[in-house]
Amino acid sequence: MFRNPAVLRRFVHLVALMTAFNWMSHGTQDIYPSFVKKGLDLSANTAIAIAVVCNIGAMIGGVLLGAYSERLGRRRTIMIAAAGGLVVVPFFVLSTTVGWLMLSSFLMQVCVQGAWGVIPAHLTEMSPDAVRGFYPGVTYQLGNLIAALNLPIQEALAERHGYPSAMAWTIVPTLAVVILLSALGKEAKGIRFGSGSAAAPSGAAAGTAQS
Repeated sequence: MFRNPAVLRRFVHLVALMTAFNWMSHGTQDIYPSFVKKGLDLSANTAIAIAVVCNIGAMIGGVLLGAYSERLGRRRTIMIAAAGGLVVVPFFVLSTTVGWLMLSSFLMQVCVQGAWGVIPAHLTEMSPDAVRGFYPGVTYQLGNLIAALNLPIQEALAERHGYPSAMAWTIVPTLAVVILLSALGKEAKGIRFGSGSAAAPSGAAAGTAQS
């Protein structure tokens, strides 16, 4: 299967996309409790309350945008969500009061996890029939492996330049890359599994329902 150049190109593209996606989610989540507690000197209980609110946003975003991708298309939904995240970034990294922290983190996770809500269907649809049990998990995990660099990079930047800069300098480029890779990629929404067309990523069948 991987001797097919089209399959290999799609695999590399999806690994790159999953790297950007994992960088996006970890970049907005991993260092955020430290930002709240150390950067803003708020209590641990306050950090927990903010985390609860932003995770509610994540659940709402994942369900709603994942569902709406059936109408809007996979790539278009991802790009809209990432663009929304770019709009929220200034509030997300510069807020200092509890109310604004809750609101901005809620909106950010609606966008970030809203984009993620598309991914289970998108990766499965983009997988060739013969390796559908292998393709989605491996592309995701390889992207997650590469994105593990995010946290030490953010921590190093925070130590030198502060938490707002560390988050902004990593989140903004990542959201832009998510948009770019989604725009350059293909989608196969509505494809019929087992039809054989999913094994030909470069052909018209692989782009059955491109936005």
